[in-house]
Amino acid sequence: MRIKYSIQLILSFLVVLLTAFLVLSILFTRYVEEFAFDEKADELMAYGDRILSDLERERPGPYLQAYVSILEARNINFIVFDQRRGVLYPISGDFPEVELTAEEWNVIESGRTLVVNRDSERFDSPVTFVAMPYTSEGELVGFVLLAAPVGGTSEIISELSSSLVTTMTFALLSALVISFLLSRLHVSRIKRLRKATGLIAEGEYDVSVPASNFDEIGDLAQDFGAMAERLKRSNDEIEQLENRRRQFMADVSHEMRTPLTTIAGVVEGLRSGVIDEDQQEKSIQLVSGETKRLIRLVNETLDYEKIRSNQVKLMKERIDADELLEIIQEQLEGQAAEKGNRIISEPEPGAVIYGDMDRLIQVLTNIVKNAIQFTENGAITLRAHETPDGSVLEVEDTGAGIDAEEIDSIWRRYYKVDASRGSRQFGLGLSIVKQLVTLHGGTIEVESALGKGTRFIIRLPAAAQTEE
Repeated sequence: MRIKYSIQLILSFLVVLLTAFLVLSILFTRYVEEFAFDEKADELMAYGDRILSDLERERPGPYLQAYVSILEARNINFIVFDQRRGVLYPISGDFPEVELTAEEWNVIESGRTLVVNRDSERFDSPVTFVAMPYTSEGELVGFVLLAAPVGGTSEIISELSSSLVTTMTFALLSALVISFLLSRLHVSRIKRLRKATGLIAEGEYDVSVPASNFDEIGDLAQDFGAMAERLKRSNDEIEQLENRRRQFMADVSHEMRTPLTTIAGVVEGLRSGVIDEDQQEKSIQLVSGETKRLIRLVNETLDYEKIRSNQVKLMKERIDADELLEIIQEQLEGQAAEKGNRIISEPEPGAVIYGDMDRLIQVLTNIVKNAIQFTENGAITLRAHETPDGSVLEVEDTGAGIDAEEIDSIWRRYYKVDASRGSRQFGLGLSIVKQLVTLHGGTIEVESALGKGTRFIIRLPAAAQTEE
């Protein structure tokens, strides 16, 4: 059976309140009842003490007669008994005969006062009575019994109980209204959380729930808001990664389409005989070049994914700067010469660089190839020197340069310069360069201006800093 949370709250409030009222009412009524009977017994004992003191007089009769009128006005009766339980005073009267139990007689004979708060069996109506022993020279001579009906006390207790019932009824009605309002407040807060949860389940992460530190629901709202914010960030990251993946696939597909189209066209021309014999060698060289381009593209893509997924481990060592720059110069001077360029190596004598030899060769090769691509009949200068914090590698060319507004964008995959400035595309090379430099714990900067060449500055930490 499904019970609404608001109904559960109201019922729980009422049950707790009703239980508390019942327990308190019973305890309070019992306390008042005992207090009232004790007060009545104390009153009877006070009169009893006076009567006992008057019994010690030579002629106590007139004094006892005076008590009769006084006590009758207060609805109290008294009898004086001797030690044989015979009535000494009053001689006559309508006071009912009182039979005491053996236990009660033992109390009186021991010289103690017998107090019975409520007795309805030995009298016509419920009464409170006390029996006070009268002794002479340590021996029991008799006792005085005083009795008063409990009707007045019972009426007071009854009125009190009626007032408690009225008060409890009013309190329950007030509690019902207050609990209804409180339950509506709590349920409304829970409904807001439920609505927000539904929005998140539908993929709407930009939700806001009012939160406070007032109670656990407020804490829950704060935690929910924090969770929603984290989910939103995660969703944004997933969307960004998905967009990057799509863009990456589109870029790779676009890059592969041109060489594949070229290769397919040349092969089809050779197969069908459309290409003349004197052009076949040139066509085969074209196919070879496009194949190498495809291989380079695939290798760069694999390298990029390995680096991006932290699958590359660097084998760092102390590298002679002169040796490193000489390798780059020997590998690429032929390619540079094809465009009329010279590669100049200017290492600081004795300079040492701390890093992964193969990966640094890959970094410099990519940068120099880009310099060769955008420089004609110029110079590409390689420099290396040490600093107090590590070492610096520089590659400077006298080529076309890069617009200052586009320098930050050249690290993007397959970034292309505005066609109005000429066809320039960077592929994956510089993206790989930046990530490899970052893996070394270093930084890379670019200084360039259109028509004034470009300089790449790589700063690598020293061995001691890397180990720390």
